[in-house]
Amino acid sequence: MKRLIFVPMVLMLFFVTQLEAFATNSNAPNHWGFNKGKNEQPAQAGAKLDEMTKKHGALYKGSSEKKEIYLTFDNGYENGYTANILNILRRQHVPATFFVTGHYLKTTPELVVRMVREGHIVGNHSWSHPDMTTKTDDVIRNELQKVKEETERITGQKTMNYLRPPRGIFSERTMAIANQEGYTHIFWSLAFKDWIVDQQKGASYSYNEVMKQIHPGAVLLLHTVSKDNAEALDSIITDLKKQGYTFKSLDDLMIEQQIENPMLY
Repeated sequence: MKRLIFVPMVLMLFFVTQLEAFATNSNAPNHWGFNKGKNEQPAQAGAKLDEMTKKHGALYKGSSEKKEIYLTFDNGYENGYTANILNILRRQHVPATFFVTGHYLKTTPELVVRMVREGHIVGNHSWSHPDMTTKTDDVIRNELQKVKEETERITGQKTMNYLRPPRGIFSERTMAIANQEGYTHIFWSLAFKDWIVDQQKGASYSYNEVMKQIHPGAVLLLHTVSKDNAEALDSIITDLKKQGYTFKSLDDLMIEQQIENPMLY
C-alpha cells in the first residue's frame, strides 16, 4: 500500500517541478540583438529570436523584396532636438513612430500633441522604462495602461497598438502579457550607439551608420536625444530616397504582414 501511495507522490513532484521550470523559462530575459545588415542585405536576429517574434506576432523588419523603410524613434526624455526632427519629417513627407515614456509625456506634452497632429504614430515605451522581466504581470499592465491613457488624454489618440520593450529586454511572459493588452512588439533591424549624449561623434557618424546598414524592409531605430541624428536626418532621408527607398508607417507594415501571414492575426 505504501508503494502505491509513493508512486503518485513522485509523479506529482515531477509535474510541479516541470511547471516551475516552465514558469522560470517563460520569464528568462532576452536582450534584443542581431547581425547587422550590410550591402543592402537584411539584418538577421537568429533562429531563437525569429521563433519568438513569430510566435508573438512581433516584428523587426519588413519584406526584403521591397525598398521600404520604417522610421522609429525612442523618446525617453527631451534633449532639444525633437521639434527640428518633426520639422524635417514634415518637410520630407515622411511618417514615423515615436515610442514615448511617462516622463516624456509629462515633461513635453506639446511635442506629443504635435506628433499626433502631424500624422505620426505614438507608441508605448512603458511609463517608467523598467526591465519588464523583473516586474509582476499587474505592474507590466499598469506600465502600459498609464502611457496609453495619458497619451489619449493629451492628444486624443484613442488606440495604441505598438510597444517597444524598455532597454530591449523581454521574455515569453512579458510578450504574452503585451499581446493580451493588444500590443505588437516592434523591435528593429538597424540601430547603433546613438543615445549617449556626451559621446556624440558628429552628423557624419550617424549618416554613415545608417547608410552602411540600410536594407529593404529596415525598421530603423533612432533616439531623439542624439544631436548627431538631428543633424544627419535630412541628408539620410534625402539620400535614401535617391537610392529608391520609400518611407512607410508601422500601420503599412502591419497590413503587409497580415496579407502575407493571415493566420498570424
